[in-house]
Amino acid sequence: MSIAKGDKLPEGKLLKLGANGPEEVAVADLARGHVAIFAVPGAYTPTCTNAHMPSFVKNADKFREKGVSRVICITVNDPFVAGKWAADTGATDAGIEVLADGDGSFTKALGMNIEAPGWVNGRSKRYAMLVNDGSVEELQVEEAPSACTISSGDSLLSLI
Repeated sequence: MSIAKGDKLPEGKLLKLGANGPEEVAVADLARGHVAIFAVPGAYTPTCTNAHMPSFVKNADKFREKGVSRVICITVNDPFVAGKWAADTGATDAGIEVLADGDGSFTKALGMNIEAPGWVNGRSKRYAMLVNDGSVEELQVEEAPSACTISSGDSLLSLI
C-alpha cells in the first residue's frame, strides 16, 4: 500500500552527509511545518540530474516565498553519493537538503519502492509531495521512472 494524500508520514531515519561523515536525520524532525519532499530513482541518473533536480533548484526560493520551510530530496543511495550529487547539481547552494535512504527502508515504508535485478536496495518511484506537520497535503507520483512532469518543481509549486 502506497502513502496517499491525507496520510501521516511513517517514522524513519535518513542520512545526510555532515562535516564528519554520515549523520542520521529522523523523518519526524524534517516533516515539521510546511515541507516539500521529492524523491528520485537515483543520483546521477539522466532524468534525475537533467530534469528533476534542476526543476527544484530553480524554484527553491519560490517555494520559500510561498511558506515552505524546507525542500528535501530523497534518494536510495549512500550519503556520500547523495552529498556529492547535491553539490554537483546546485542543490546545496539552493538550500535543498539531499538525504540518503541507504537501505531503502523509508522508501519501502512509503510504498514507493521499485525493485529490479541488480539493485541491491531497490530504487524509489519518482514523486513529489507537500507535507504539513507530518501529513501529506499533496502527492504527485510519476507512472514511469523516466518521466518528470507531475513531480517536477514547477508542478508541485503550482499546487500551493
